[in-house]
Amino acid sequence: MGRVLVLVGAGRYADPWHDHAAQGDEVAQVARALGHEVRVRSTRPSTFDDLAQQPGPDGEAWLPDVLVVAASGDPGQQPDEDSPAWQPFHDARHALVERGTAVLALHASACVFADDPRWAATIGGRWVPGRSWHPAQGPTTFRVVDDEHPVTWSLRTVTADDERYADLAVDPGVHVLVVADVTADEAGTHGTAGEHPVVWTVPGAGRVLYDALGHDARSMASPSRRALLASELAWLLHP
Repeated sequence: MGRVLVLVGAGRYADPWHDHAAQGDEVAQVARALGHEVRVRSTRPSTFDDLAQQPGPDGEAWLPDVLVVAASGDPGQQPDEDSPAWQPFHDARHALVERGTAVLALHASACVFADDPRWAATIGGRWVPGRSWHPAQGPTTFRVVDDEHPVTWSLRTVTADDERYADLAVDPGVHVLVVADVTADEAGTHGTAGEHPVVWTVPGAGRVLYDALGHDARSMASPSRRALLASELAWLLHP
């Protein structure tokens, strides 16, 4: 059994378009069904301090094996007068990554923590204001481009009522597993037609995976999307 911390966006790291609590609940359901211990917390400056003061059943510090981030915020956010209060939060989050905690970054988490560049480096990409975009949400088939990876070996496609993130800034060293196809008509004059990476793993000492699917409960209701999420958690928890 693994320990899964689901971090849901609130306040500074939320937006009007995503119900991060619902996203986090969907992830928690899947993780618990797989037999893992799950804690769900919102983004606050004291989130990790509070977690450290709540030990596990054995009385020792409760440290997650996987950090799941379902949050967003202003993708162009710069350090501001509130940033010093959040620095311990970012440092604690990054310390988990450095100690080898696996990371699953979901959907709009490509936009989150823009005021801490270590996050984009961790997940191997980001949403770029004025460049990144998506066609209208709707029933979509996402293509698996590596059916030999443990996350996607049993999946040829993933179907979901979701958004197709396009023109993200993606580090060239990531390993792409799933892509979204965008037509020339959809791209128009402001976007790029063709295939766009939407699920990838990031090389490094710890396991990191970004998954752009999961805009809302309609996406999570898809059996193949939930199967993908279950495979992601299994891979992240069993190095």
